[in-house]
Amino acid sequence: MTDAGGAVRKQGTKKRSQLDLELEIENMGAHLNAYTSREQTVYYAKAFSKDLPRAVEILADIIQNSTLGEAEIERERGVILREMQEVETNLQEVVFDYLHATAYQNTALGRTILGPTENIKSINRKDLVEYITTHYKGPRIVLAAAGAHEGEIPALPACKFTGSEIRVRDDKMPLAHIAIAIEAVGWSHPDTISLMVANTLIGNWDRSFGGGMNLSSRLAQITCHGNLCHSFQSFNTSYTDTGLWGLYMVCEPATVADMIDFVQREWIRLCTSVTESEVARAKNLLKTNMLLQLDGSTPICEDIGRQMLCYNRRIPIPELEARIDAVDAQNIQDVCTKYIYNKHPAIAAVGPIEQLPDYKKICSGMYWLRE
Repeated sequence: MTDAGGAVRKQGTKKRSQLDLELEIENMGAHLNAYTSREQTVYYAKAFSKDLPRAVEILADIIQNSTLGEAEIERERGVILREMQEVETNLQEVVFDYLHATAYQNTALGRTILGPTENIKSINRKDLVEYITTHYKGPRIVLAAAGAHEGEIPALPACKFTGSEIRVRDDKMPLAHIAIAIEAVGWSHPDTISLMVANTLIGNWDRSFGGGMNLSSRLAQITCHGNLCHSFQSFNTSYTDTGLWGLYMVCEPATVADMIDFVQREWIRLCTSVTESEVARAKNLLKTNMLLQLDGSTPICEDIGRQMLCYNRRIPIPELEARIDAVDAQNIQDVCTKYIYNKHPAIAAVGPIEQLPDYKKICSGMYWLRE
């Protein structure tokens, strides 16, 4: 998640100079920050409950009345260019940017959060004022409170998924970094919970885990026993009207083809023969992880804001748990068949990837269970 909200938050407003704003926040013992994801821009403050009205007023002032001074814009331009350099050294972020670029090519979700360098270098005060005037309007903003306060701005219209690939071969790199994903669904779709359970069934693993054949994830058992990769993690990334469900892996060059093969075997197994005991274990783990992710006021607040944008209400934890409990093995098989079987995936691969099978062969693995 990229922190790209600084151009607005680090300067003054029409009511408060930058110094006044910093002093007011510090004297309250409060914390003020912002960040941008692919679909939302979030401004949040952490403050004592007695300072709630004042904290909300400060956030409103920043969002509506920032002065956007030329000197501050230039300073933030440099900050974001440095952030871009940091992102480029994080191979997981690089691969996921490539994955979105190929999966959602020629649409808004295919763009990176920070945007191209030329945009950062050329954007000016007029562009910022026009964007804020157009998008920072009441119907597009959610105010959420859980000891912190947040405004979220929804994304652009529907984005079309394209089964396709991006390969950036670099044999000088020690390890291959690969993401493979199929199109999933948005937050509010009825199949979201089933795909979350399926994602938990695949699980994640790295060499530091140990565990061997006692691991709950069958793919983790296979990977550990066969020494197929350094790590893998399944993901289920939901947006308003689409999503990416898949797996990110870091492999030795020689094991890339075998790892892809076993990942696809597991995906097909979800469509054909997943067991009730596996599903029960995954449901329990999903409920535990869901509660762990809500540990603290900031994640709770973010969750409230996201749910308000997606569902127009906050879904109580018992309701979510009941929806998870309703999933069974047949449901997993039906939903996975719907989204995985015979679908063309999106693939992003960076590094020594000579052994990565060609796209046509990978597509054949989406319906043919090789013996």
